[in-house]
Amino acid sequence: MLQKIKKIDGVIVVMLVLLMAVSIMAIYSVTHGREGLDGFHLRMIKYYILGIVAFIGLTFLDYRLLVKYALYIYIVGVGILVLVSFVGASQNGAQGWIKFGGFSLQPAELFKLILILFLAAVLVKKRKSKLEFWHDIVPLALMTLLPFVIVLSQNDLGNALAYIVILIGLLWIGNIKFSHALIGLLSIAAVATAGIMSYIHYHDEIKDFFTDIGRSHWVERFDPWLVPDKATAKASYHTKNAKLAIASGGMSGEGYMQGSSVQTDRVPYTYSDSIFVAIAEEFGFVGSAVLLLLYFILIHRMILIALESKDKGGPFLIIGIVAMMLYQIFENIGAFIGLMPLTGITLPFISYGGTSLMINMASIGLVMSVRLHGQEVEEDLPNPAPYPAAAKQGS
Repeated sequence: MLQKIKKIDGVIVVMLVLLMAVSIMAIYSVTHGREGLDGFHLRMIKYYILGIVAFIGLTFLDYRLLVKYALYIYIVGVGILVLVSFVGASQNGAQGWIKFGGFSLQPAELFKLILILFLAAVLVKKRKSKLEFWHDIVPLALMTLLPFVIVLSQNDLGNALAYIVILIGLLWIGNIKFSHALIGLLSIAAVATAGIMSYIHYHDEIKDFFTDIGRSHWVERFDPWLVPDKATAKASYHTKNAKLAIASGGMSGEGYMQGSSVQTDRVPYTYSDSIFVAIAEEFGFVGSAVLLLLYFILIHRMILIALESKDKGGPFLIIGIVAMMLYQIFENIGAFIGLMPLTGITLPFISYGGTSLMINMASIGLVMSVRLHGQEVEEDLPNPAPYPAAAKQGS
């Protein structure tokens, strides 16, 4: 046990402590003395304590056990997602919450980690052979599209897109053929471009369509991003004020607990989705850059652990987690500077929220587990059940 403790990556631990400090300070700044929000920083401390327990538990748990039973975990995860579609509570326009007692769980957040485990378990069986289109890529895509469709039907666009990003990230390092990768990236770019252009040129028709299928919430997300001149005052209120707050921060910010926009509630949800806006306004470009530097160091250390792992499943697991976190960081920050639509995705380790924090802390615990256990053996993991991707085909 002592030898394993010595192998824990101290840099990652320091980054987690620093991110925790930033989170608690930022949440306190935007919630103190406010009715219904006062004390949220204390709740976040409690979430962090639970997150630390999850981090420690998964650090010392051999991650290969989870990879071994990833198929069963995936099936249970999909079942929970389906259940939420019928009995889930709605929050901020998305029906994706299970509430019990004073706690709430967002299964779509949890499924990101489940999907990473599942895809890693399938890809590790391929050894070093090239992924075949029909035998490997198509089954993996279908197994990813299943939860994507379920979560999208729950009006949770942010987490649904995360599944696609995770799939792309793992296929990229899963020894996909260059031709398949090129065709896939060009296809995604073409579909995205066609979708954006269609939304701009046929806005009224698409708006009516979304309204007819009960997705008017999406119009409020996309209008401020793609057609700001046609966006309603209500739809553009959030992003417009967020941009003004970030700009007012300037180089060094207005000072801790001095942000005029975030302290007067002109920017909604500054304690959760919009917490980057609060940091940018109060600490300016310098504070925002420091936060991004902390993320960079954390992700850099994770990639180094992946490169050092001898077990084949470790790198897949870590790259899936890296893809998930990079997407969340880019989507959250990009939404407030006009690069991405507002989807309600949280900023990892910083935004208020128990489920999101627990998943992120558990993810880092799995990364640390790879560091502790990934050097022990090189043999393939035993497969307790067949996976949908055939591993027999070579290139």
